Amino acid sequence: MSFETVNYELGGAVAVVTMNRPDALNALSMQLTIDLDAAFRRAVSDGARAVVLTGSGRAFCSGGDLREMRSMWEREGRIEAFLEEPLGRLHEVIRLIRETPIPFVAAVNGVCAGAGVNFALACDIVFAAEDAAFREAFVRIGLTPDCGGTFFLPRAIGEKLAAELFMTGDAVSAERALAIGMINRVVAADELIAEATAFAERLATGPTAGIGRIKRMLNASFSNDLTAQLALEHECQIESGRSDDFREGVAAFFEKRPPNFSGK
Repeated sequence: MSFETVNYELGGAVAVVTMNRPDALNALSMQLTIDLDAAFRRAVSDGARAVVLTGSGRAFCSGGDLREMRSMWEREGRIEAFLEEPLGRLHEVIRLIRETPIPFVAAVNGVCAGAGVNFALACDIVFAAEDAAFREAFVRIGLTPDCGGTFFLPRAIGEKLAAELFMTGDAVSAERALAIGMINRVVAADELIAEATAFAERLATGPTAGIGRIKRMLNASFSNDLTAQLALEHECQIESGRSDDFREGVAAFFEKRPPNFSGK
């Protein structure tokens, strides 16, 4: 399977998905949305145990494709046309990232704006190049955030800082993003993919079914009360306790050797 706007590579247990519209700064067109959905599903069907998401050229992703938005507006005579089915499809991809029970690592290079920021935040781990900049730019064109930004960002950095970034649209450098808890790591630009992929490979050798349960619990943790979260932890730990990986982990502990997790 080939993709029109995405490069897909599977190396061992890690799939690297690269948004590939460099002339448009990897703006999220309908075709890119379709290709991202298909690429992530292919990663699962190929048996990948981790995914790296990045962008080609000088941007990770500049947000929604305003040229396509304007074209749809002119064709259909309704300014909101792009914000109906295409945005709904984008939101399905965000849910796919969050609900796929393997780790996703964002490798953010250069420009990261609008929905591009929120695609990065939807990933479990975020690496950024030293020259990366994050901008929740929606307010600058009179639009409100999408793609889960108002869910992910306050949870990462707190309500007050999130309000500032959403209401001003100001850029955040990679170093500041790290300092405020928005991302996990800042690395040299020429080492970004290697560092992010190495981290994904580390996760991919872990008990990835258990990591999937960790994602499930984290997703629920801000809406559950303590009783509900304890019940979910209990349920997930029983599931993990029945797994091959738990048996292997215990055996490796007593045999004083590194575990060989299968993700099952």
